[in-house]
Formats: sequence, structure tokens, C-alpha cells
Amino acid sequence: MSLKNLGILLALAALWGASFLYIRVAVSEVGPVFLVWLRVGIALLTLLAYAFLLKIPFTIKKDHAKYYLLGLMNTALPFVLISYAEVHITSSFAAILNATTPLFTAVVARVWLKEMFTVQKVLGLLIGFVGVCVLVGWSPMELNLVTVLAISASLLAALFYGLGSTYAKKTFDVSPLSLSIGQLLGATVCILPFATLDVPANLPSLPVTLSIMALAILSTAFAYLLYFRLLRDVGPTQTNYVTMLVPAFGVIWGMMFLNEPITTGTVIGMFLILVSVLFFSNLPMFKRKKATDDHVA
Repeated sequence: MSLKNLGILLALAALWGASFLYIRVAVSEVGPVFLVWLRVGIALLTLLAYAFLLKIPFTIKKDHAKYYLLGLMNTALPFVLISYAEVHITSSFAAILNATTPLFTAVVARVWLKEMFTVQKVLGLLIGFVGVCVLVGWSPMELNLVTVLAISASLLAALFYGLGSTYAKKTFDVSPLSLSIGQLLGATVCILPFATLDVPANLPSLPVTLSIMALAILSTAFAYLLYFRLLRDVGPTQTNYVTMLVPAFGVIWGMMFLNEPITTGTVIGMFLILVSVLFFSNLPMFKRKKATDDHVA
């Protein structure tokens, strides 16, 4: 990976990590469902404007029902679940829990696509489970029904991301831009009836309005464009390293702008979860090099 692409990777991780900060700022004033509808709707308009202005072709004319299902699984439901969770837990805590997405994706792919589990992946699952237990059990938060439901919502969102990405891999063979526009359109349509029931009584304040715009334009639409660039230049394996960086940025932004505490449990739990993600990153951690690789002629 070149320095330029490494910079893009770090920018993408920073933008996705900041999304948890923006949600935390806006959700209590706007409500989780209406916030997500604004997020996906504005992001959809931004990507459409980008495609039309630069004359980039995309197609969503067929398979509308499949795009709606993808938008529901991979965008609307996880976005709402994360937004609901952040009413009751910190943005940094939610960002770390969301790092379990590759673990859930591996389980879904094993069941749905019959992908084999290696020793490396089994160890990754076990380490990830321990990491979540440490993060939750060693947290200064009071574990009551509300916080348990919020933590469960964050983990359920990671599961839906796993279902959505696996469904996309199995179902679609289109460009990343077409796939993103299609799923954002599907999410916008699916969530609209529920958003009308969650309209806030008052106009949002200026900080909330800015957070919504940043969430939609920067952390959703613009982040997708960076993601497309990395997929094209370095491929999916190296692009997926962003998963290991997002929670770190989520913790940093929460600490800097919301004064969220960083405890020993937070650090250890995040470390274990990131190690588990590393086990799923296709690195040949347990493969022995060939004999010819051990000596240089």
C-alpha cells in the first residue's frame, strides 16, 4: 500500500469513527429513526449529485426488491440500532462493539455460503468473544436493562452488517457505486414510513444540524467514495484493515469532543477485539514459509 493509499485508509477510518460522535450529538434531539432517514436520504442525494456531475454511470433499474432488502439489512436496521444504542451508551463504546462486524460476518458466511472455518478464524472468534466480555464486564457503566438492551442493539447491528454484506456478495454483480446508491435508496424508502412517526417537535439546534450534515455527507457519502477508491487501488483485503482503525478513532473523537472516559477495561477490550479482527484479515499467521523462502541465493 502506497503512502497515498495509506492516507486514504486513515481518512476513511477517521470519518467512520467520527460517525459515532455525530450520532451521539444528534440522536437525543432528533430521535434514532428520523436521524437515520436524514442520514441515508442526504447521503443518497450527495452520491446521485456526484454521479451526475462527473457523469459516472450506475444502474439500479432492475432488482428493486433486492436493493430494498439490502438497504434494510445493511443500512437501515444497523443504523437505527446503533443510533438507539447511543442514546444510552457512549460513542466510543458503540464504536468498539461495532468492530465485531467481521466476526459476525464470518459466522454468517460459514452458515450461508458454507465457507470453511480455519483454526485461525476459530481463535479469532474466541478472542473476540473474550474481548466483548471484558469490554462490557469491566465497564464503569451501570449494567441495567436499558444498557444491556443498548449493548445488544450494537451487537445486533454488527450481525445485520454481516448478513447484509454476505447477501450483497451472493446476490449482486454491479459496480460499488451502483450498489451503494441502490442500498441507500432502498434504506431511504424502507425507513420513510417509520420516520414520519418519529418527526421531532422542534427544529434541531445548530450543533445537531451540523452533526447531521457531517454524518450524511462526510461519514456516509464521502466515506463511500474513499472506500470505492481503496477497493479499486488496493483490493478488498487491505481495504478491510479499516475495520481495525475505526474503533480507535471512535475512542479518540469521543474522548476529545465529548469527554468520554477511557478506562482500563476499554483499552483491554478494544485490544482483544482488534486482535480477533486481525485473525480474520487473511494474514498467513499460521502458515509456514516454503524452504526456498528461508534462504536468499
